[in-house]
Amino acid sequence: MPATLYLLPTPLSEDTAPQVLPPQVLAAVGRLPYFLVENARTARRFVKSVAPSRVIEELRFTVIDKDSSDAEVRQALEPLLKQGLDAGILSEAGCPGIADPGAALVREAHRLGLRVVPLVGPSSLLLALMASGLNGQQFAFHGYLPIEKAPRVAAIKTLEREALQRQQTQLFIETPYRNGALFADLLAQLQPGTRLCVAADVTGAGEFIRTLRVADWRQLPAPELHKIPTVFLIGS
Repeated sequence: MPATLYLLPTPLSEDTAPQVLPPQVLAAVGRLPYFLVENARTARRFVKSVAPSRVIEELRFTVIDKDSSDAEVRQALEPLLKQGLDAGILSEAGCPGIADPGAALVREAHRLGLRVVPLVGPSSLLLALMASGLNGQQFAFHGYLPIEKAPRVAAIKTLEREALQRQQTQLFIETPYRNGALFADLLAQLQPGTRLCVAADVTGAGEFIRTLRVADWRQLPAPELHKIPTVFLIGS
């Protein structure tokens, strides 16, 4: 049997691993010898926090991030091919491969004929969609919207048109320190009857998830979103 590449979800918020990670994930972290990670320092800290008996110096960590080349991705998987080592992908938060550079590793693993096993864990996108009350039958995730004002406004209007015409929920995110500016742009540009969901600090102690029509959001104080991981959703 070929070596196995496990996709290991990580918590969305600190100190929530016991609540959000199932035993299968904890068991895998406790036994795998090799980890492909987005950030070595935080990956080591995560492994030690959920598997305190492990000797970190005996484990192997290879960084694969958004700037990694195709050659680096292939090289990172060589221990699975040549040594038969099972390995796990660890993202910074949430599920590997979902809005995450781990997708490149998974794509190459399939090309090489390696076994790929996704394990259950928290995804801020799916949890936000579940809690939004918006259409969960048709939806699309768009990553980050443009930073510049004019392209951002155009993107907001395009997503709203898609949401209304196709009855399709539109999901997107922002760099946390720019959340407030994006929220203000959404209230300024969206139609009053469009539904907007704001899902911040999902699974965390300060979790805030609320869906209202834009006209209703405009009557309320803006939620505190600065530097808080947030998913925005719009729909009809």
